Amino acid sequence: MHDWVDIYFGLNFLLLFVLSLTLSGALVILSCRIPRLNGRSQNLTSVQSMHTRLTPRVGGIAIFSALCLSVVFAPVSVSESYTKFILATALLFFVGLLEDLGFDVSPRKRLLAAVGASLLVIALLGVWLPRTHIPVLDALMPYWFVGIPLTLLITAGIANGFNLIDGVNGLASMTAISAAVAMSLIAHQAGYTDMVHLALMLAVSVFGFFVVNYPFGRIFLGDAGAYTLGFVLSWFAIAILLNAPEASAWALLLVLFWPVADTLLAIYRRSRRKTAAMAPDRLHVHQMVMRALEICILGRRNRRIANPLTTLVLAPFVIAPPLVGIIFWDQTTIAFTAVIAFGILFFTSYAIAPLLIRRFR
Repeated sequence: MHDWVDIYFGLNFLLLFVLSLTLSGALVILSCRIPRLNGRSQNLTSVQSMHTRLTPRVGGIAIFSALCLSVVFAPVSVSESYTKFILATALLFFVGLLEDLGFDVSPRKRLLAAVGASLLVIALLGVWLPRTHIPVLDALMPYWFVGIPLTLLITAGIANGFNLIDGVNGLASMTAISAAVAMSLIAHQAGYTDMVHLALMLAVSVFGFFVVNYPFGRIFLGDAGAYTLGFVLSWFAIAILLNAPEASAWALLLVLFWPVADTLLAIYRRSRRKTAAMAPDRLHVHQMVMRALEICILGRRNRRIANPLTTLVLAPFVIAPPLVGIIFWDQTTIAFTAVIAFGILFFTSYAIAPLLIRRFR
């Protein structure tokens, strides 16, 4: 019986992967005939642009389609609630898709869509972040006027964080895959079987897109894909905290460390420079790494190599925190210490990187 169950879920994962891969490839082909799939031509001249040619920005369609299909394969015990969750997620996905198709949807409106989608989840399922493992704050989390605003802040922030790190081929999708696999392993250790399957279904859905996206960047996640991935993963983390009392909130923060750290760095950077909080720039970590590769090793004319190489260089740093989160999934003190250690390493490395580049030049 156990073997048949494994075969069943294996076929489900394969089908989701094939669907995401096929749709990603089809969208690349269709983009030659439907220019709208490439978004606006201004994307190439925007401040944060890291690419030199118009590329379909609708990879989120492939991933969200696979997510919708995953509803059919969801464990019976969570099928109804998972369906409601995907319906709420659809609000954020479609708002992001409008931006990807060339319609002007401001970052503020996309962030409001993330907040609105989270409010829908809370209304439909009646849950929010149960604990943070911060003693004084945890005593107040059961009260809606504390728990709900904090949940909205965290889920919208992580959704936006994935959009911020989506600047070079494969980085955001690799981060999402590693986070989903890490959550699946944490859920397995905690005995939360339903999340094991849900998180793995998300991982294989993203992997289908990743195969087309990396290393040559034939298709991008777009805002719909990036926001949706961050949103889904943030709520998966909340679901683990709700259903696995032993799981540490700090361990799950390690799982999502990279987009959270990049978001906090962007907030600090923009507040210090006295620029708008939502203003784009070219100072994210992946942008600095790619610039360093171009200046110090490859030359400025080899961006087609520097772009995917940036993801390869950053991969150990992106994957390391989730690995520590898996190992210390129920050890709050150690997980908290690891968050502080990775945070110091992250911000210190960012601070000294420009100095090293100038020294090299």
